[in-house]
Amino acid sequence: MASLYLFLLYTLTFFCLFFQSTFSIYSNNLILPLKIQSSLQKPPPDKLSFHHNVTLTVTLTVGSPPQQVTVVLDTGSELSWLRCKKTPTTPLWYDPLRSTSYTPVPCSSPTCRTRTRDFTLPVSCDPKKLCHAIVSYADATSVEGNLAFDTFRFTNSDLPGIVFGCMDSGSSSNQDEDSKTTGLLGMNRGSLSFVSQMGFPKFSYCISGRDSTGVLLFGEVKISWLQPLSYTPLVNMSTPLPYFDRVAYTVQLEGIKVAGTVLSLPKSVYVPDHTGAGQTMVDSGTQFSFLLGPVYTALKNEFLKQTKTVLRVYEDPDFVFQGAMDLCYRIDQKTVGLPVLPSVTMMFRGAQMSISGERLLVQVPGLIKGNDHIHCFTFGNSDLLGIEAYVIGHHHQQNIWMEFDLANSRVGLAEVRCDIASQKLGMDL
Repeated sequence: MASLYLFLLYTLTFFCLFFQSTFSIYSNNLILPLKIQSSLQKPPPDKLSFHHNVTLTVTLTVGSPPQQVTVVLDTGSELSWLRCKKTPTTPLWYDPLRSTSYTPVPCSSPTCRTRTRDFTLPVSCDPKKLCHAIVSYADATSVEGNLAFDTFRFTNSDLPGIVFGCMDSGSSSNQDEDSKTTGLLGMNRGSLSFVSQMGFPKFSYCISGRDSTGVLLFGEVKISWLQPLSYTPLVNMSTPLPYFDRVAYTVQLEGIKVAGTVLSLPKSVYVPDHTGAGQTMVDSGTQFSFLLGPVYTALKNEFLKQTKTVLRVYEDPDFVFQGAMDLCYRIDQKTVGLPVLPSVTMMFRGAQMSISGERLLVQVPGLIKGNDHIHCFTFGNSDLLGIEAYVIGHHHQQNIWMEFDLANSRVGLAEVRCDIASQKLGMDL
């Protein structure tokens, strides 16, 4: 969910670059190879940039003539939106007055009256009888403005008539992070999400955890060297419930194990209750993963038990990293790498996701105690964030081929070295 990316800030930054020279469009797909490099290096010119640190962002152009925008790629949101007013704290913006293809959406339009039904807050009519939308997030950040149509471009591919929010006001909980982006690209299953408007039946991505390569694809692509994906069905809810997001990529979590030990919890704790609370969402707009209190506590205790001989706990009851991660360790600054850690596997209906090695701990920027760096467990407690859901963030999706199959209502997973996958894909094009 997009609301969480503002909670989850740290200083490690990467840029990923889509290479125009290998950009390919077949009859029903769009393939965007990418490269990841340190933000200290200037991206080469004339290339579509993709960035991942706290969030995944993509740089593209909007309008006629084209204006460059940088947006958060978020599978947890529906409406794509751009800031349409420049302020001292939001220097990146899109100017609708400069675009001859910009067209506001009137209140009487079917787009306004029927295609916004899954918005968290209902749309309204402004004094000019234009469709007005408010998007709010759990950290009290919000943006508002009018819906509009304009042309979005991925390098040499024009996508005319894309509906988005042209936002001219709002509030922010992190102005520094907001200053780095122009808006957000909504990628969930709602009718106005970017991927739904593009009309592709599926999209996939592979996120590398290192200075290397990865890939993002739209549409059906046959890849002979990719091992068969394990699929888990999306959970569909026909009845509206107060705490259930019906257009999220919701899967059914059935259990968690640490190494070979399955947490001793009933499967019912992973199932949404009668209010919809407790769904499990796959979300590229969130960095780490979050579990409801009872499950998080059980995982924390088992991980502590299995690592007590190889890790030293950071004993500070008042320290909670990023508001939800309270299991942290002291690791000597001279230590190269991490000790061997037990993997954490999330078991879904028909598939599983195994988290191991460096993806289990993250170093807290700037925090040193004596001779030790502080590293924290990369699972957090949803309850501490006030979120009634399990959320699987993009940090735990690294080096996993993630396929979002909208046509067949399922998510596919396969472990893969994303840097190698990108290189192979580049040779196949």
